[in-house]
Amino acid sequence: MNLDALRREPGTAPDFADRRRAEACAVMSSVAARAAIARHGTPLLLLDPQRVRTQYRRLREALPFVGFHYAVKALAHDAVLDVLDDAGCGFDIATGEELAMLTRRGVDVSRIIHTHPIKKPAEIADALAAGVRTFVVDNEVEIGKFRGAPADTRLLVRLAYRSPHAKSDLSSKFGVGPFEAAHLVESALAAGVTVAGFSYHVGSQLDDPGRFASAAADTLELMSILERRCNVQFDTLDIGGGFPASYDSESAAFDDIATLLRPVLAPHARRLDIIAEPGRVMVADAMTLVTSVVGIAERGDGRWYYLDDGLYGSYSNVLTEDVHPLVFAARDLTATDPWSGRLSAGARAGGHRWATLAGPTCDSSDVIAREVLLPELRVGDLLVSPTMGAYTTVTATRFNGRPFTAVAVVGRGGAGVAPDETRDLRRVPVV
Repeated sequence: MNLDALRREPGTAPDFADRRRAEACAVMSSVAARAAIARHGTPLLLLDPQRVRTQYRRLREALPFVGFHYAVKALAHDAVLDVLDDAGCGFDIATGEELAMLTRRGVDVSRIIHTHPIKKPAEIADALAAGVRTFVVDNEVEIGKFRGAPADTRLLVRLAYRSPHAKSDLSSKFGVGPFEAAHLVESALAAGVTVAGFSYHVGSQLDDPGRFASAAADTLELMSILERRCNVQFDTLDIGGGFPASYDSESAAFDDIATLLRPVLAPHARRLDIIAEPGRVMVADAMTLVTSVVGIAERGDGRWYYLDDGLYGSYSNVLTEDVHPLVFAARDLTATDPWSGRLSAGARAGGHRWATLAGPTCDSSDVIAREVLLPELRVGDLLVSPTMGAYTTVTATRFNGRPFTAVAVVGRGGAGVAPDETRDLRRVPVV
């Protein structure tokens, strides 16, 4: 939580928190949400796939010359895959299981790229047999696995761009520097394997628009140098993902990142196939978590509320991604102005206090958040967290034998979804 911003009189939270509260209020006031909670109880994730469709359109409008491939690992839910397939989005996979999710629903394999730099030979063979032709590599051993592959197989060499300010610096595990990249291109040529271009990932949840632009510029410069040195012509640039979502504070908007990327990429759009692999930014805002209080205790550091979901479940993003979704009391949402997101004077007068929120497991590390400003709650009261679409269900576990949190698809209108449609779709199994 952003404590410096929130340690003030209840109801005077910063604009960002007010907006998030207003969004949560809109979700919880819908007939579909109320029906889903009444039917399934809590914990429950409310998924609006139309928000995914809308976000995809926003990305396309911001960078119209970029081909977007949704990173399936962020939220591998049927409704998300269906709406993006219908919208014409491409897909980025990292495993054979993710490929199977897509091929089972008839996704055109020409829109699928396989970007995991390390793959089993059998997995490569299966992907090639299915028709996937674009793969990412970052070492000679991996290049060797593609000897004898179909002639139209295309490899992208993964570059490393260290970003210590990212929540997950993905270049600490994968990618190579310029010297190694040149060596890999030469090795691929010697092996008769086509290197179509380069791929990189600046890091997950990176709140630094300039870093996206500088990585693109550096990669384009390297491509130009190696084209002259190796007498080759590259045709693909994969700018990766890492575009941030806003959790407990405002992060860089995709439009701001795109503003810096456009002048770098646009001059090369006619010559290169420029692609991206967004995951979090596509789905984070599309899902809301509803939990309930199952226990209350007064401890040395104050009030504790124990919830029926936690770090081993939907709040796994706190543990694995170091992000911190806001948590609102449903009681406050009913007293929220839907336009400003501010609490009513009556709600502010009702008294709030700082509390710790803990998950339902027996593990003492299962603590969701500390110093959350909440009204006096009772067992059974509901709490609501927005921005729960990315890396929640897919990284949840069944620790203590607890079931995975159910997902209810709640439509707000739009193509193919009735305004009050609600159906129970269980989480796609973790792969």
